[in-house]
Amino acid sequence: MAKKLNSGTFTVLLIVLLMASTEILKIEAMNIKARCLPQGCKNATFSEECGVEPFPGSNNDCCHCCVAKYGREAVCKGVVEGPDKHCHCYKERV
Repeated sequence: MAKKLNSGTFTVLLIVLLMASTEILKIEAMNIKARCLPQGCKNATFSEECGVEPFPGSNNDCCHCCVAKYGREAVCKGVVEGPDKHCHCYKERV
């Protein structure tokens, strides 16, 4: 049976495998993005603001904005707060 695989069948099989593998990568990427800073803060203090006002995203998006702008070491959480929806970045109080 393996000898009867023609190039069309092989191409379709290759496309299906490629689609399946990229979908798995997308799921892994979503899981990584979902866990911005899972440890959070033990003793948080306000640090900086991030992004546009009003901030259009979620707390998780805010957290990613803070990490991208200030670095993972300088941020322990990001939260969208206030009636104006500002993205506030927090750091550990020393």
